Formats: sequence, structure tokens, C-alpha cells
Amino acid sequence: MAQDMTLLWGSGSPPCWRVMVALEEKNLQGYNQKLFSFEKMEHKSKEVMDMNPRGQLPAFKHGNYVLNESYAACMYLESQFKSQGNKLIPDCPAEQALMYQRMFEGLTLNQKMADVIYYNWKVPEGERHDSAVKRNREALKAEIKLWEGYLQKGSGCFLAGKNFSLADVAVYPSIAYVFRFGLCEERYPKLAAYFNCLKDRPSIKATWPPTWLESPQGQDLLKDI
Repeated sequence: MAQDMTLLWGSGSPPCWRVMVALEEKNLQGYNQKLFSFEKMEHKSKEVMDMNPRGQLPAFKHGNYVLNESYAACMYLESQFKSQGNKLIPDCPAEQALMYQRMFEGLTLNQKMADVIYYNWKVPEGERHDSAVKRNREALKAEIKLWEGYLQKGSGCFLAGKNFSLADVAVYPSIAYVFRFGLCEERYPKLAAYFNCLKDRPSIKATWPPTWLESPQGQDLLKDI
């Protein structure tokens, strides 16, 4: 099964990482994979564009089926391999509802995170404004406080219920990313506890971004958030 799958990915990218975590959780090791460098603009190469015309990573293929949106790929893997590996969608209606809610709220976290981290990269120098930087940082701070509150009200190591679920598959890479960029663990103790609690989960440990292993010290762009 896994030998019919191909993943083109980039190190440190939350969308790529969540697909890799889902593959591990479903015991689908041994898939074909190729690592591309964002710094060298390899995600715009013909090989990537042939699978994903948007020139973005991940690019994922199972047989003739292409799923380049990471949420779509994760949901597809759980749907197609339900009885294999770990169950990622709870049966309990309350837990399932919470799982989907947190999972899709993760997209808002991603966007607000990107608005801050990639601002100088995405916005030409002549179009940058201090007011936009301030507004983006305040929006991210409010978003992170929201997640801190969710975890304060929850119990255990997971975002939705008693077990690891698609919500964790989708959101954990983004949480790890904000800490990589200097988010203060002391300021957000519940978020930090969640981040550290799942660090050694086999699926996460096995797929930890290689560039982060090579250079454990991240940036401090978010230290005052």
C-alpha cells in the first residue's frame, strides 16, 4: 500500500509535517518520498509543479489520486485505512465534534502565524507598514491565548478528548512551529506542556524536521508575543 504513495515535502513546513505524522500513525511507512529545499526554491521545480501546479509542498499521491492539501490528505488516509494503525477519529459524538472544531480552527492559527512570520518575505519593502506588523502580532497573540485557554479547560495531552486524533495531527506541527520561532513557554504553560508532552510520540519523533535536528536553536521572532 505505502509503496503506491509518493510524498514531496519540505523540512519544517507544518502542512508537510502533518501528512507525515498521519502516514506514521496509520503504519504506512515505506512510502516514496523526496525532500525539497524551500530556500533553493525547489518547490517551484518541474517535478513539484507536475504534481502540484500551485508550486507548493506537500504534494501527495496515492496511486492515481492526488491530494496536495494537507488536511485533505490526512482525512483521506484516515478514511481509507480506518482499521490500520491508530484510530484518529473518535466514535464519541462529543469528542468527534470537538476534534473537527479544533482541527479546522488550526487553519486560523496557521494563517495568523504566517502573517507574522512571513511578513517581510511576502510583502515588498516599499509596502510594509509598522501598523500592519503591530496588527498582525496582536492578532497572533490573541489567537495563541485562545489555544492556551482551550488546553486549560481540557484534560491530558490531547486537543480533543482522551486520545490522539486528527486534531493533534493537524495542529501540533503549528504549535511546534510557534515555539521554534521563540514563543515563550513560561507565558503559555499549557501550550508548552502540550508541545512537550507529544514531542516523544513515535509518529512525531520519527518525522521531526531534519533541519530542526541539525539546528536545534530556532529564531526569536515571537519572543514578545
